[in-house]
Amino acid sequence: MFENLSERLERSFKILKGEGRITEINVAETLKDVRRALLDADVNYKVAKTFTDTVKQKALGQNVLTAIKPQQLMVKIVHDELAELMGGETTDMNLKGHPAIILMAGLNGAGKTTMCGKLAKLLHEKRGKNPLLAACDTFRPAAMEQLRVLGEQVGVPVYIEEGATDPVLVAKNAIQHAKAKGHDVLIIDTAGRQAVDEELMQQIQDIRDAVQPDEILFVVDAMTGQDAVNTAKEFNDRLDYTGVILTKLDGDTRGGAALSIRSVVDKPIKFVGTGEKMEALDPFHPSRMADRILGMGDIVSLVERAQEQYDEEEARRLERRIQKNQFDFNDFYKQIQQIKKMGNLKDLAGMIPGVGKAIKDMDIDDNAFKNIEAIILSMTPKERTHPECLNTSRRMRIAKGSGTNIQEVNKLIKQFDQTRKMMKMVTDKSKMQQLAGLMKGRMPGM
Repeated sequence: MFENLSERLERSFKILKGEGRITEINVAETLKDVRRALLDADVNYKVAKTFTDTVKQKALGQNVLTAIKPQQLMVKIVHDELAELMGGETTDMNLKGHPAIILMAGLNGAGKTTMCGKLAKLLHEKRGKNPLLAACDTFRPAAMEQLRVLGEQVGVPVYIEEGATDPVLVAKNAIQHAKAKGHDVLIIDTAGRQAVDEELMQQIQDIRDAVQPDEILFVVDAMTGQDAVNTAKEFNDRLDYTGVILTKLDGDTRGGAALSIRSVVDKPIKFVGTGEKMEALDPFHPSRMADRILGMGDIVSLVERAQEQYDEEEARRLERRIQKNQFDFNDFYKQIQQIKKMGNLKDLAGMIPGVGKAIKDMDIDDNAFKNIEAIILSMTPKERTHPECLNTSRRMRIAKGSGTNIQEVNKLIKQFDQTRKMMKMVTDKSKMQQLAGLMKGRMPGM
């Protein structure tokens, strides 16, 4: 996401490269290019103009310190204004009700029902909640079955009334069921249409009035650009929702919706969908998104994802095995599974500063580990535990069993040996540093 915008902005800032100071002329030239970049990214015209006017005013009003170049100052001002444009601060959900009721709204095709499942998974696994999903889309029978399947997939129960025709009554009954079963969050899936119409709006308004939700989240497809912003405005005029969930930000989207929606409807973006997997839903952080747009990466989000998969006891066990040179293919396989749980590989790589631009044209397949997993799973338990026994005949058998070739098997074993040596060196160095720290405290002069 935002690759084209990032590239265009980078080119715009080069206008100031080599300039000794900021002037009205070079700022105007730079911001003219910035405005074009925003419009090409499908940002609302009024939003783009207001944005560049604000940046110009701030840039001309600042004295450039001798330690800071005009280009660097402009990048900082644009970064801060981008973050402000997208909301400034991260906005959390209001979950104070008993149960807290979340009403989901949106058009068909935006991923609303799928988003219900993703949100339930996030609340259950990361917030420690006990959510219940309610199927109140009586217009589309397949939506009930879809929600049932998603509920099973994420381990969250679903309240369904087969053959029901009154979504308001279903929603009311779902609240009573949630209270009776001790659920602290109720997520209500509602009907969508191919376009905004009176029947759709009236139905959602009736549900809203009946259940008095703590949160009304509007789900919108970011790939529809300015259409997404226009639809968001129509829904907000009728529903006065509390927040937005942008879906498909991992697709070929120019990012205009993410940059425009807050200014147009004055409602925060609370979550973004970044992939098809059920865990691909992230809280929206305006400042971090501004970092990514300007090619600075998002190392904080990367660390947070890693911490979610981090098991302290497992880490200690792994460290002991590495120090004893016992790290084997079973451990290697477990590490691959943890990386896969962190999300889309290209998205993860893009969070590393400087890497996003380098990989923008690369096709990083989420199935990149498939052959490696097949090779490891084709080994016997003894071979996984004792890699040193992998002679030529064993390697040929593994290649046939995994549907790969002997070259791929040899390459993996070589990479595994290198990884094991490197991990041993890292842990040994860490231990030596800890020992040196202790000795320094006890021996004067060290």
